[in-house]
Amino acid sequence: MTDSVAIFSGGLDSTTLVYNMLDDGRTPHLVSFDYGQRHKKELEYAARTAQKLSLKHSIVDLSGLTKLLAGSGSSLVSGTEVPDGHYAEDSMKATVVPNRNMIMLSIAGGIAVAEGADSVHTGVHAGDHFIYPDCRTGFVGAAALALYLGNEGLSGLWRAPIVAPFIHKSKADISRRALDLDVPFAETWSCYKGGELHCGRCGTCVERLEAINEALVGKNAAEGLTGLEAYRDFTIYEDDLYWKSVTKND
Repeated sequence: MTDSVAIFSGGLDSTTLVYNMLDDGRTPHLVSFDYGQRHKKELEYAARTAQKLSLKHSIVDLSGLTKLLAGSGSSLVSGTEVPDGHYAEDSMKATVVPNRNMIMLSIAGGIAVAEGADSVHTGVHAGDHFIYPDCRTGFVGAAALALYLGNEGLSGLWRAPIVAPFIHKSKADISRRALDLDVPFAETWSCYKGGELHCGRCGTCVERLEAINEALVGKNAAEGLTGLEAYRDFTIYEDDLYWKSVTKND
């Protein structure tokens, strides 16, 4: 029986979130969203991970929103090209999907109330704050209050209706936690472009490569591991060097 709900995209952050919840003794209901994003790769990875972990998994079909959200110009729900580069670049604002987290949290909250779960968990993190306003602490706090007030007396959603354990953590911090929890990097999907392989060039690929590299270097140095014994990222990228040029990590 589930005791909580996790918003689960199949990416590195949300997969680490789920492993972290399991480590805390929780049994989450994993909820993914098809909001008409330009590819379904992340949903395929989410389904495989849920099956591997023997967890309840639901995919909510919001694809009817695609035409309405496409007018925002977001490259994730329109035909415009996903920009390459680092998240700190202004061009990455093209990946913002209007009100996405409010929509997801509201639906996940409804599911939690219906199932008698005590909380909704999300993997938003500090690295998202620069580009995505609905990943910031003020928004998450306001959404939690709204969820509490809108369902007062109906369920166990009381003290912490929305749990965001990584909201003050960097992507590298999440990658370090993933290593501690034995999260298989290669079984998570981050790339916005949705090709056969991670492109290695879009904002989320660059952020992923930079963060995982930082975590691996620290972990291997701390444990004195080299060569075949060292921890590795087995994800295959079309371009695994570009990130170094845009992050000045040579």
